[in-house]
Amino acid sequence: MADILLLPFGSAGDVFPFIWLGRHLMARGHRVTMITACLFEEQARKAGLNFIPLGEEDEFEAMIRDPRIWQAGIGTKLVFDFAAASTEPYLAAIEQCGHVDLMLAPLTVFGARLAREKHGTPLITVHLQPAVFLSVHETPLLHPAMRLLRAMPVWFKRALFSLPNPVDLFALPKVRRICEAKGIKPPRSLWREWWDSPDGVLALFPEWFAKPQPDWPANLLQWTFPLEDLATEQPLKPELHAFLTAGERPVVFTPGSANVHASRFFVVAAEAVHRIGCRAVFVTCEPQQVPPNLPGNILTVDFAPFSTLLKHASAFVHHGGIGTMSQGFAAGVPQLIMAMAHDQPDNADRLQRLGAGSSLSVRQFTPDRVARELKRLMDEKSFRKSAANCAAQLAESRDVNRLLRWIEERVNSFRTIS
Repeated sequence: MADILLLPFGSAGDVFPFIWLGRHLMARGHRVTMITACLFEEQARKAGLNFIPLGEEDEFEAMIRDPRIWQAGIGTKLVFDFAAASTEPYLAAIEQCGHVDLMLAPLTVFGARLAREKHGTPLITVHLQPAVFLSVHETPLLHPAMRLLRAMPVWFKRALFSLPNPVDLFALPKVRRICEAKGIKPPRSLWREWWDSPDGVLALFPEWFAKPQPDWPANLLQWTFPLEDLATEQPLKPELHAFLTAGERPVVFTPGSANVHASRFFVVAAEAVHRIGCRAVFVTCEPQQVPPNLPGNILTVDFAPFSTLLKHASAFVHHGGIGTMSQGFAAGVPQLIMAMAHDQPDNADRLQRLGAGSSLSVRQFTPDRVARELKRLMDEKSFRKSAANCAAQLAESRDVNRLLRWIEERVNSFRTIS
């Protein structure tokens, strides 16, 4: 039995995969504690995890309510600014736990890496999306302009990537000051030295979605999408269930659980639905973003587990978050993405290359374009066939015990050394 800390950072799509890991680790007899933003406490405890809240709820709320969070480039800066500011709170919470056998955290939790350097606690870096692998061989599409970079030779990209990285410009100065105050030698570069833990790297997406590249870490285990959405604890509400069974399959729209600036998204969605004449379900934790007095063919809900809801959908329109997209793959439903920032453009690009959907930029996301794309997704057999193929690949069973044994090997190897 081991004492394991899960340290997710971000929105529901970032936290739910760690809840999935926690469920399986507890089933193996380990003691598991999650440390993250306090608004996820209820979900974590319902899953049976111990929980330590990080900071105040209004701190995370302030970040997601800043409209710049969804702007390419600027949004990334805000995320890494917040990640750097969270370094000391994460470290304090980790140290509050006393002895720990293993930590699992994304690269944005610099406090976990600091704890590793200070206390020698082993750390597995968990990557939820391939966009974090800045490979010179398959370069992620973090911005539309990077399509040109993809065509450049490897030697050019390698030289370009050797220049100062934006992550270091955004977060390194603050992290360096914290390291020095704690008596820890600071990294010269967060990207080159702290991006991937020497103890192990876990990629939670399948090879058919992103093939491993020669410059990915050698100590990496690539798995598959976790597909955690708390369906066990939160079934479909009666009103939604009644709506789904009362007519044809609806189009499901969601801008993401952390998007509180989606009024235009729903205005466009409502008009596109009117033009097509279909039914729709709008999913948002901020119902005030939805236009008033919607017709009876549109139902708004504040939450629904996508693993259940999407089985009833004809198409799925969303922001391109990796967790949301993976549920669309599992349901075998064609997807339309309005990519804004962060990993979303790269996820949308991979969806299109798989033939399982299409994408529009924020500017292109208009009633006419959305209606036209939805008609294509629902009418053209190639999209449904490709979406079904993704679902079939995702449904292929994998022995989760292999993943858990790999994690436990990290624990045992450090126990032997100590």
